[in-house]
Amino acid sequence: MIGWIGGFLCCLQCLAQELPQLTFTPQWLPQAQFAGYYVAQKKGFYKAEGLDVRIVHPSPSVNSVEYLRNEQSDITTQFLTSAFAFRDAGVDLVNIAQISQNSALLFVSKKEKGIMELSDLNGKKIGIWRSGFDEVAREIIKSNNYQVQWVPVLNTVNLFLSGYLDAMTVMWYNEYDQIIQSGVNEEELNRIFFSDCGFNIPEDGLYCLNKTLIQRGDDLLKFVRATLKGWEYAKENKEETLSIVLEEMKKNHVPTNKAHQAWMLDKVLLMIDPGSKNVKKGELAESDFVKTQNMLFEAGNIKARTAFKEFYKPVMKNK
Repeated sequence: MIGWIGGFLCCLQCLAQELPQLTFTPQWLPQAQFAGYYVAQKKGFYKAEGLDVRIVHPSPSVNSVEYLRNEQSDITTQFLTSAFAFRDAGVDLVNIAQISQNSALLFVSKKEKGIMELSDLNGKKIGIWRSGFDEVAREIIKSNNYQVQWVPVLNTVNLFLSGYLDAMTVMWYNEYDQIIQSGVNEEELNRIFFSDCGFNIPEDGLYCLNKTLIQRGDDLLKFVRATLKGWEYAKENKEETLSIVLEEMKKNHVPTNKAHQAWMLDKVLLMIDPGSKNVKKGELAESDFVKTQNMLFEAGNIKARTAFKEFYKPVMKNK
């Protein structure tokens, strides 16, 4: 009897080992921005779909798309603007699901700088990231014929805190809260959201190489389905989700605090909600695709246009 049970357990173990494996690489280090993926893995949603999913974060100096190109990963997240740039550079990248539906970018300034509305940025010094994600900010300024002094910044808000900058481009779910956690009260700040300027460009989408989609479409469908379930669970179970996020960050030796990750989780969940858009969660609106591509093309950030159906190949339609 004992031998039979041992053999049965051994067979179950073999079956578990035979699950098809997918490697997912978010575009940055562990944080609540990627909570839905950690939840889907921790709660067994991927395994319930018949997948063995590994989450491998990139180093800060290597873009996650390189992991796809080097066949170290199968799926990654990217901003919509970044994905256009990679395709334009020759990477056969396709969007299989759009997780973020809204822009989290904004200009933040201290009230003492007197920047109450967009036109007040004219002639000012604006901090902008060296690492990228600057296309939309620059286009907002250019389209309004403003003249500003762009000041490249790394990954801190120190120049803003020192008063050297008049304003800075930040993520609502990240650097904006870093400013508050540094001792600045929200009442001391003015905010100009890109979405209020007519540039509500969605951000995080799920991408893979086209050849991966051709070869592993069914597995990618399962991954997306489990991921959306992970995000729904995160929305309904925020305290548990925060524990999962903090555990992932500790495992990867990324310093943080619970208050900042709680802020990030709340704001990221707002970004995922389509709101009044005529799309479901996980879908890319063609109007967002067209608007983003036109902006990048007319600004000279990309040299050629691509068709919507060549760029967006949603696996959820493979039901």
